[in-house]
Amino acid sequence: MSKTLYLECTFGISGDMFVGSLLDLGADEKKLEQALASLPVKGFHTCISRVKKSGLDACDFAVLLDEQHENHDHDMEYLHGAYTKEHRNETKEQTQEAGHAYKHEHRNLKQICEIIEAADMSEHAKQIAERIFTVLAEAEAKVHGESMEQVHFHEVGAVDSIVDIVAAAVCLDSLQIEEVIVPMLSEGQGTVCCQHGILPIPVPAVTQIIRTYGIAIHRLQVQGELVTPTGAAIVAAIRTGEELPEAYRILQIGMGAGKREYETPGILRAMLIEGN
Repeated sequence: MSKTLYLECTFGISGDMFVGSLLDLGADEKKLEQALASLPVKGFHTCISRVKKSGLDACDFAVLLDEQHENHDHDMEYLHGAYTKEHRNETKEQTQEAGHAYKHEHRNLKQICEIIEAADMSEHAKQIAERIFTVLAEAEAKVHGESMEQVHFHEVGAVDSIVDIVAAAVCLDSLQIEEVIVPMLSEGQGTVCCQHGILPIPVPAVTQIIRTYGIAIHRLQVQGELVTPTGAAIVAAIRTGEELPEAYRILQIGMGAGKREYETPGILRAMLIEGN
């Protein structure tokens, strides 16, 4: 009997939330460790733990970067605070004075696929990871008016994004999922700060992905980015349907924790289901 995964994205989705939810479902941690250790990428380690989100027990998958790598993805003041260009430049200068130079990783799709091909993971997992990155490359190319060959990822090509996407592919493959149902995504409102400056929510890459792949979106009255480009790309790359069976049994439940603190609980609930 085929396995069907239902992703309940009531409070959004990101790469780490997705990986955490699949680990909670029983994805093979040893296969994940083996794949990540084989990546020809340096400057990171990962941590899997249990955390409480709004009183709910969830699995937390964290990519921890060495000090020389810049990552503001979970820095709430940077993302949604009153950061000006001058403030960001001042912070950068202070960090460099402390002896830590910022590293902005710029990789194109070909280079990222070469990293994936070099990893110790199944061919199916490699295909999933490359598919996710291809979705991202398509969106970035459209948003910036470039060809896919010209697109150079910085945020997406950075170490933590590569690790999140490879981890997502390995976990999905280890669970032998054949069908993935995602009815809709829930997104917040407002603006978010990134490498391109201050952008509206959903950010352009997310709007492009959901438009291209016909993914329904529900806007919540919450200030904040609940759907990241990586999260949207994962859904676009793996979703096989948007309609749940009229009746189904829940075989297993996994809860993945997000790092950002919003009014919502910051969890992704994943369920293995069986239709009647």
